[in-house]
Amino acid sequence: MSEELPGPPAGQEPATPPDADTWQVPWAGQTRWDAHWAAEPGAAGWSQERRMLALEFAGAIRKTGSLMQVMSQAAADIIGLNATDLNCLNILSFSGSLTAGELARATGLTTASITGVVDRLEAAGFVTRERDLDDRRRVVVSLVLEKAVSDVAPVFAPMVADWQELARGYSDEDLRLIVRFYDEMEQIIRKHLARLRERQR
Repeated sequence: MSEELPGPPAGQEPATPPDADTWQVPWAGQTRWDAHWAAEPGAAGWSQERRMLALEFAGAIRKTGSLMQVMSQAAADIIGLNATDLNCLNILSFSGSLTAGELARATGLTTASITGVVDRLEAAGFVTRERDLDDRRRVVVSLVLEKAVSDVAPVFAPMVADWQELARGYSDEDLRLIVRFYDEMEQIIRKHLARLRERQR
């Protein structure tokens, strides 16, 4: 016989899980982690507007990164993969095929871990693998496009459509600036990925 869970304290409404229309990550205001992004109020060379913009910039980057992780996990749950496997599939989709070693380096996973990822993706029908014809020691992992289109694309298609609608509200000059920003952010992230992986050696 299972043990009954205690109810809420007297006079308190039972908690209800948020539905898809109202759920959101509950952000606090300014956090301690924001402090190094801007000088203290009144510091020389920092207007109050510039200080607030710096804090909002930092918060926007952190929120976007956090939400994308939450989104990836939610999508992976629907597709029937774990988040790591879905990320590997996403990386693979840019080129269509990579060697197992290249995929391991791109994700930072060990060779043993990437073998497990490929095993699961292959069993689910998302990838194939075969020996490299030029070097039989290497295994080439290739995306099964039809499976990705049928099982993965529909999960992300509504969000992509919203991104496209958002982009329509910006001029070409605006979009060039946004693309340049993301290009520069990619290089910064790659730089610090390399720094962190160097510390793991």
